[in-house]
Parts: sequence; structure tokens; C-alpha cells
Amino acid sequence: MGELLNGWKRTCYCTELTEADLGKEVTLMGWTNVRRDLGALIFVQLRDRTGLMQVVFDSSTLPAEDFARASKIRSEYVLAIRGRLVARTGSMVNPNMKTGSLEVRVTEFKILSASETPPIEIEDNCKSNEALRLKYRYLDLRRPCMQRNLMMRHKIAFCARRYFSENGFLEIETPILTKSTPEGARDYLVPSRVHPGTFYALPQSPQLFKQLLMLSGYDRYMQIARCFRDEDLRADRQPDFTQIDLEMSFVEEDDVMGVNEGFLQRLFRETLGVEISLPLPRLTYAEAMSRFGSDKPDTRFGLELCDVSDLVKTCGFSVFRQAVENGGSVRCINAKGASAAFSRKEIDALGEFVKTYRAKGLVWMNAKPEGLQSPIAKFLSEEELQAIVSRIGLETGDIAFFVADRDETVFAALGALRLKLADKLQLIPEHQYNLLWVTDFPLLEWSEEQNRYVAMHHPFTSPKDEDLDKLLTDPGSVRAKAYDIVLNGVEIGGGSIRIHSAELQQQMFSVLGFTPEQAQERFGFLLDAFRFGPPPHGGLAYGLDRLAMLICNTPSIRDVIAFPKVQNASCPLTGAPDVVDDKQLEELHIRCVQEEE
Repeated sequence: MGELLNGWKRTCYCTELTEADLGKEVTLMGWTNVRRDLGALIFVQLRDRTGLMQVVFDSSTLPAEDFARASKIRSEYVLAIRGRLVARTGSMVNPNMKTGSLEVRVTEFKILSASETPPIEIEDNCKSNEALRLKYRYLDLRRPCMQRNLMMRHKIAFCARRYFSENGFLEIETPILTKSTPEGARDYLVPSRVHPGTFYALPQSPQLFKQLLMLSGYDRYMQIARCFRDEDLRADRQPDFTQIDLEMSFVEEDDVMGVNEGFLQRLFRETLGVEISLPLPRLTYAEAMSRFGSDKPDTRFGLELCDVSDLVKTCGFSVFRQAVENGGSVRCINAKGASAAFSRKEIDALGEFVKTYRAKGLVWMNAKPEGLQSPIAKFLSEEELQAIVSRIGLETGDIAFFVADRDETVFAALGALRLKLADKLQLIPEHQYNLLWVTDFPLLEWSEEQNRYVAMHHPFTSPKDEDLDKLLTDPGSVRAKAYDIVLNGVEIGGGSIRIHSAELQQQMFSVLGFTPEQAQERFGFLLDAFRFGPPPHGGLAYGLDRLAMLICNTPSIRDVIAFPKVQNASCPLTGAPDVVDDKQLEELHIRCVQEEE
């Protein structure tokens, strides 16, 4: 059985000790990282959340029974040690440790608990697979890299709270058990025991409540909010996630973006020591799609799209000509100086790659020293070829890739190809942080599945003032007062100016296919509130998990969440979701029915 503390108090963390503390008596507590037994001396690397400190058990200074106890120490044993801080000398200095010039000579110690041999390695370069690490997540979280990640996440949250408080924001909690308002992702439902046959929903976001707070006069709100969405997972998605959520009254787009630019500047300065220049660049949605094929463009490298539709609309290559005739476009990426980087096999593989984005194929032009090579050259006149070469800036040593189809297919395929080419050609600089705003999103998009317009962001986003007259007559062309903040090709936050007119909100619901009765049933509490003087308002929400992932430079969002779910929304550690006993179901007036095969 482990020993008790019996009044022992830690004097400091391992890496807080410096040469200025030499000679001091200290008390440290932590886990055994590495143990080396040299007979008369036992060296232990003691690990806490800050890092490592070497502690030395010396048989010449410790009582025999204590040294015998020390010889039983193994990896991951929990220790409390007292001793004197001394300097390491000569070859004993470890330049790879922050405290590599120091060590503690142990005078007393306690073995607080023993440990079995861990099933995973407690080190940064852990070779255990992720499934095993997540099953033993409490051990995985001991790894220094994971501790650094979670401490960085704390720093981000702390910075947000401090900055927004200094700028007049009040942190106000909104409900976790609320009403289901299905529009977008599926809700997680919670059955009510007190009201049989009814259900709460876990919030997909605090959206409606923060709008109500604006109506209540709390003109600057923030919250680090838990959100829940029952949707298919990706590497950067979780069913339960965290937002840094904001809302402001009496503001327009520039006001919201301005206060958030100040936050981002401070965040990058305090977390990474990186200075962000303000104001941040802005791109409209239309420009972002046209230049980069994406509404979250990575601007750390070039490879911009070029439209050649007008040059090929009457050409002899039917794929190009028909794409333009059908209202689509022909666009390309010119990979400068990359001609020799691609074999024919690799080019063919890129053709298969774009097909995953519903493109019919990929056309290429390779400007080799011996001349221009392309499978479609024979279908184009010399004038058409020269016009294309001039438009895209094709020079000897370049290779260009073309896609012809509907605009949405062209953008999706070339946007993805652009990233693949940049990776292949090693064009993406490390430790560079390009932030930008994408603005003027379409208010609506057509859903083939639902055969109606759906909100591109959410149904409470305001149309642009100059597009209001088109909301009922040409809804597909209406732009929104919406804005996303993008970091290195990843959306880290999004927001909008909200509708604050009950009449306009009703019009929006009508365009979305809701009858007045349906709108009242789903959102009646908001519509009723709008009768009592709602102010103009807008806001933004950051994905805290995603932001932390990028700042920590880790490839998976699971690396910055203490206890994440896996791809199928289950938890390997706890086994959730799981069955519950019949008594619980009975109390909730629920019965599980076996599906017939």
C-alpha cells in the first residue's frame, strides 16, 4: 500500500528550479519517468506536468532501509522526494533537458503509489496505436506532448476570457437542456422523466439564447460553450465540442470583425510569440472560390485558379466547349517549374484524384524544353493554344492542370488539387500563420435532397441590405452579412449579423419552406421575443478545439481534447454509448424495439 503524505507539501514544480535555487532544500512530487540503477547510486527522472528533474538516491547518505526501498522504484511509480538542489558537472550535464544542469540529492522520500507496467509508452514518440492510447487515455495524457497541448488549450481559453472581459463582454451561461429546433445537423435528444413522451435537446450552439440576451440588454456576451451535433465525424470534428461564443448589440460587420482581430492578435502573441498585422485581409466568397476553389483558402502559397472559359467556349475539344455551353467553366492551375516533378503515372493518379470530387477527369499541359505536350493540343487551334498559354502564364518547365464542369465541381476538384500539389511540391511554409476573413457568403443554398433552399449558415443570418429586395424573388442570388475567419486554409470561426426584424425573420422562414405555423412551433419563443424591441446584433463563434489543434500544430483534433470520441462517436475509455437497464428506460417511458430484418 502506498505511503501517505502526512503533511508533506510540494515546494515547486520540477522545471521551476533554476541555478538561482542551488543549495536549497526542495520537495518535489511526480511520476518516475526513467530509472537507472548503478549499484551505489540510483538515478530517477521525476516527471510532473512541467517536465523532468533528475533525483539521486545515494547509498552513502541514505539509511540502508531507505536505499533498499528506493531500489524497488519502477516506471510510473508516484514519488514525493525531499532533498538538496545541486549542480551537475561535466558529462553529467544533459543538454536535452530543461533542468539538465541540475539534480536533487534525496534525503527523504515516500512511495505514494506503485504502478503496473503501462500498456503504452509514456513518451512523445509513443509507438502504440491510437485505439490503444484512447483506451488508456489517462496514461496517454501523461505524455509530455499531450500535457503541453492541454496546457496550451487552457492558455487559449484564459486569453479569450481575459481579452473579452477587458472589452466589456460578460460571460453568461446558456442552457444545456433546451428545445429541439432541427435545422442543420441532427440534435442529440434527452428524454424527460417528468414529462413523459417529451424530449430536451442538447444545444448545437447557444445561438437563440445569445440572441435573446441581446434583446435583454446584455449588449456584449461571451461564453466558452459546450455544443452537441449528431453528425458524421471527420478528423477535425467531435459530437461534443467547445466554442468560444460571442454576441454584440448595435454593431455591423466591421465592428464584430474589428474586436475579433484584436483578440486574434493578442492570442497569437501570447501563445506563440507571433505578431499578427492588422487589419486582416478580406476576400469575398466569390473571390475566394474564383481564386482558390475554396471558401477557406490557404494563402501561404500561390497555385491560384485561372479561368479560361472565354478562350475555349467555341474550341474543338468538346469537353471544354460543352462545359461552358452548359453554364459551367474551364479553369486551371499552373504549377510553375513543376514539369519534371510529375511522371505520367503520377499525372494519371491526379486524374483519378479529382474524380473523387465528381470531376469527369483532368486535362494537362506540360511545357517541356522540347515543346508543349498535351493530350488535347490536337483539338485546339494555334491561336487558342497561344491564348491559353498567355492567359495562364505557361512557361518552359511549367505544368498546368485543367478541369471542366459545373462551377461547384470545378471549384471542389481544383481546390483539393491545389492543396495536393502544394504538399507534393513542398510549397507550404512551416511556422507561418495566414489569417483572413471571407465575407459576403450566399445567404442560401439549394438542397437537392430536401428540394428547397436551406440556410448556408443558419436561418437567423441577415441578408445584405442591397439584396433585401431579392429575398422573395431571387433568393439564390442573395448575399449574407456573414463572415468566416480562416487560418492556413482552415475555418476557425464564423459569424454573422443577425436578423432583428420579426417581419424579415418570417420572410426568411418562408423562403426556407416553413409555414407560419411551423415557424411558430419551432422558433416561437424567439419570434415572440422579437415583438419587444430587439436591437441590431451580431456575433461570432470560434471552434476552440480546432483553434487549439492549429496552434499546437497537431494533425488531429483528438490531440487537444482530454477525453475525445472516435470516428463512430464512441468513447474507447468508458465504452459510451452503452445500454442502460430496463428500470431506467421504464422511468423515462422508453422501450427499445428490435428492428425486423
